Amino acid sequence: MDTGMFKVLRNFAASETGAVTVDWVVLTAAIVGLGIAVIATVEGGVNGLGDKIAGAIGTSITVGDGFLESNVGAEVESDAGEPDSGGLAFIE
Repeated sequence: MDTGMFKVLRNFAASETGAVTVDWVVLTAAIVGLGIAVIATVEGGVNGLGDKIAGAIGTSITVGDGFLESNVGAEVESDAGEPDSGGLAFIE
């Protein structure tokens, strides 16, 4: 073989130009994989908790017949004891 070919192969083997790119690709793939694993792990718990919260919110407010017609524009006592005009009063 030609000595020039050995020189090219030696330079190619010693070159680290593409190594940094490979490192970044592997690191990025690992981070994406970790993120997908975390999402898959907590998805069920988050959805269950969201359903519980939605159920609690949906059952905690009750509105009777004629509620809006009788309370729109009425003066309602605020927490500070002062009238709050124009608000809606919730039945507790």
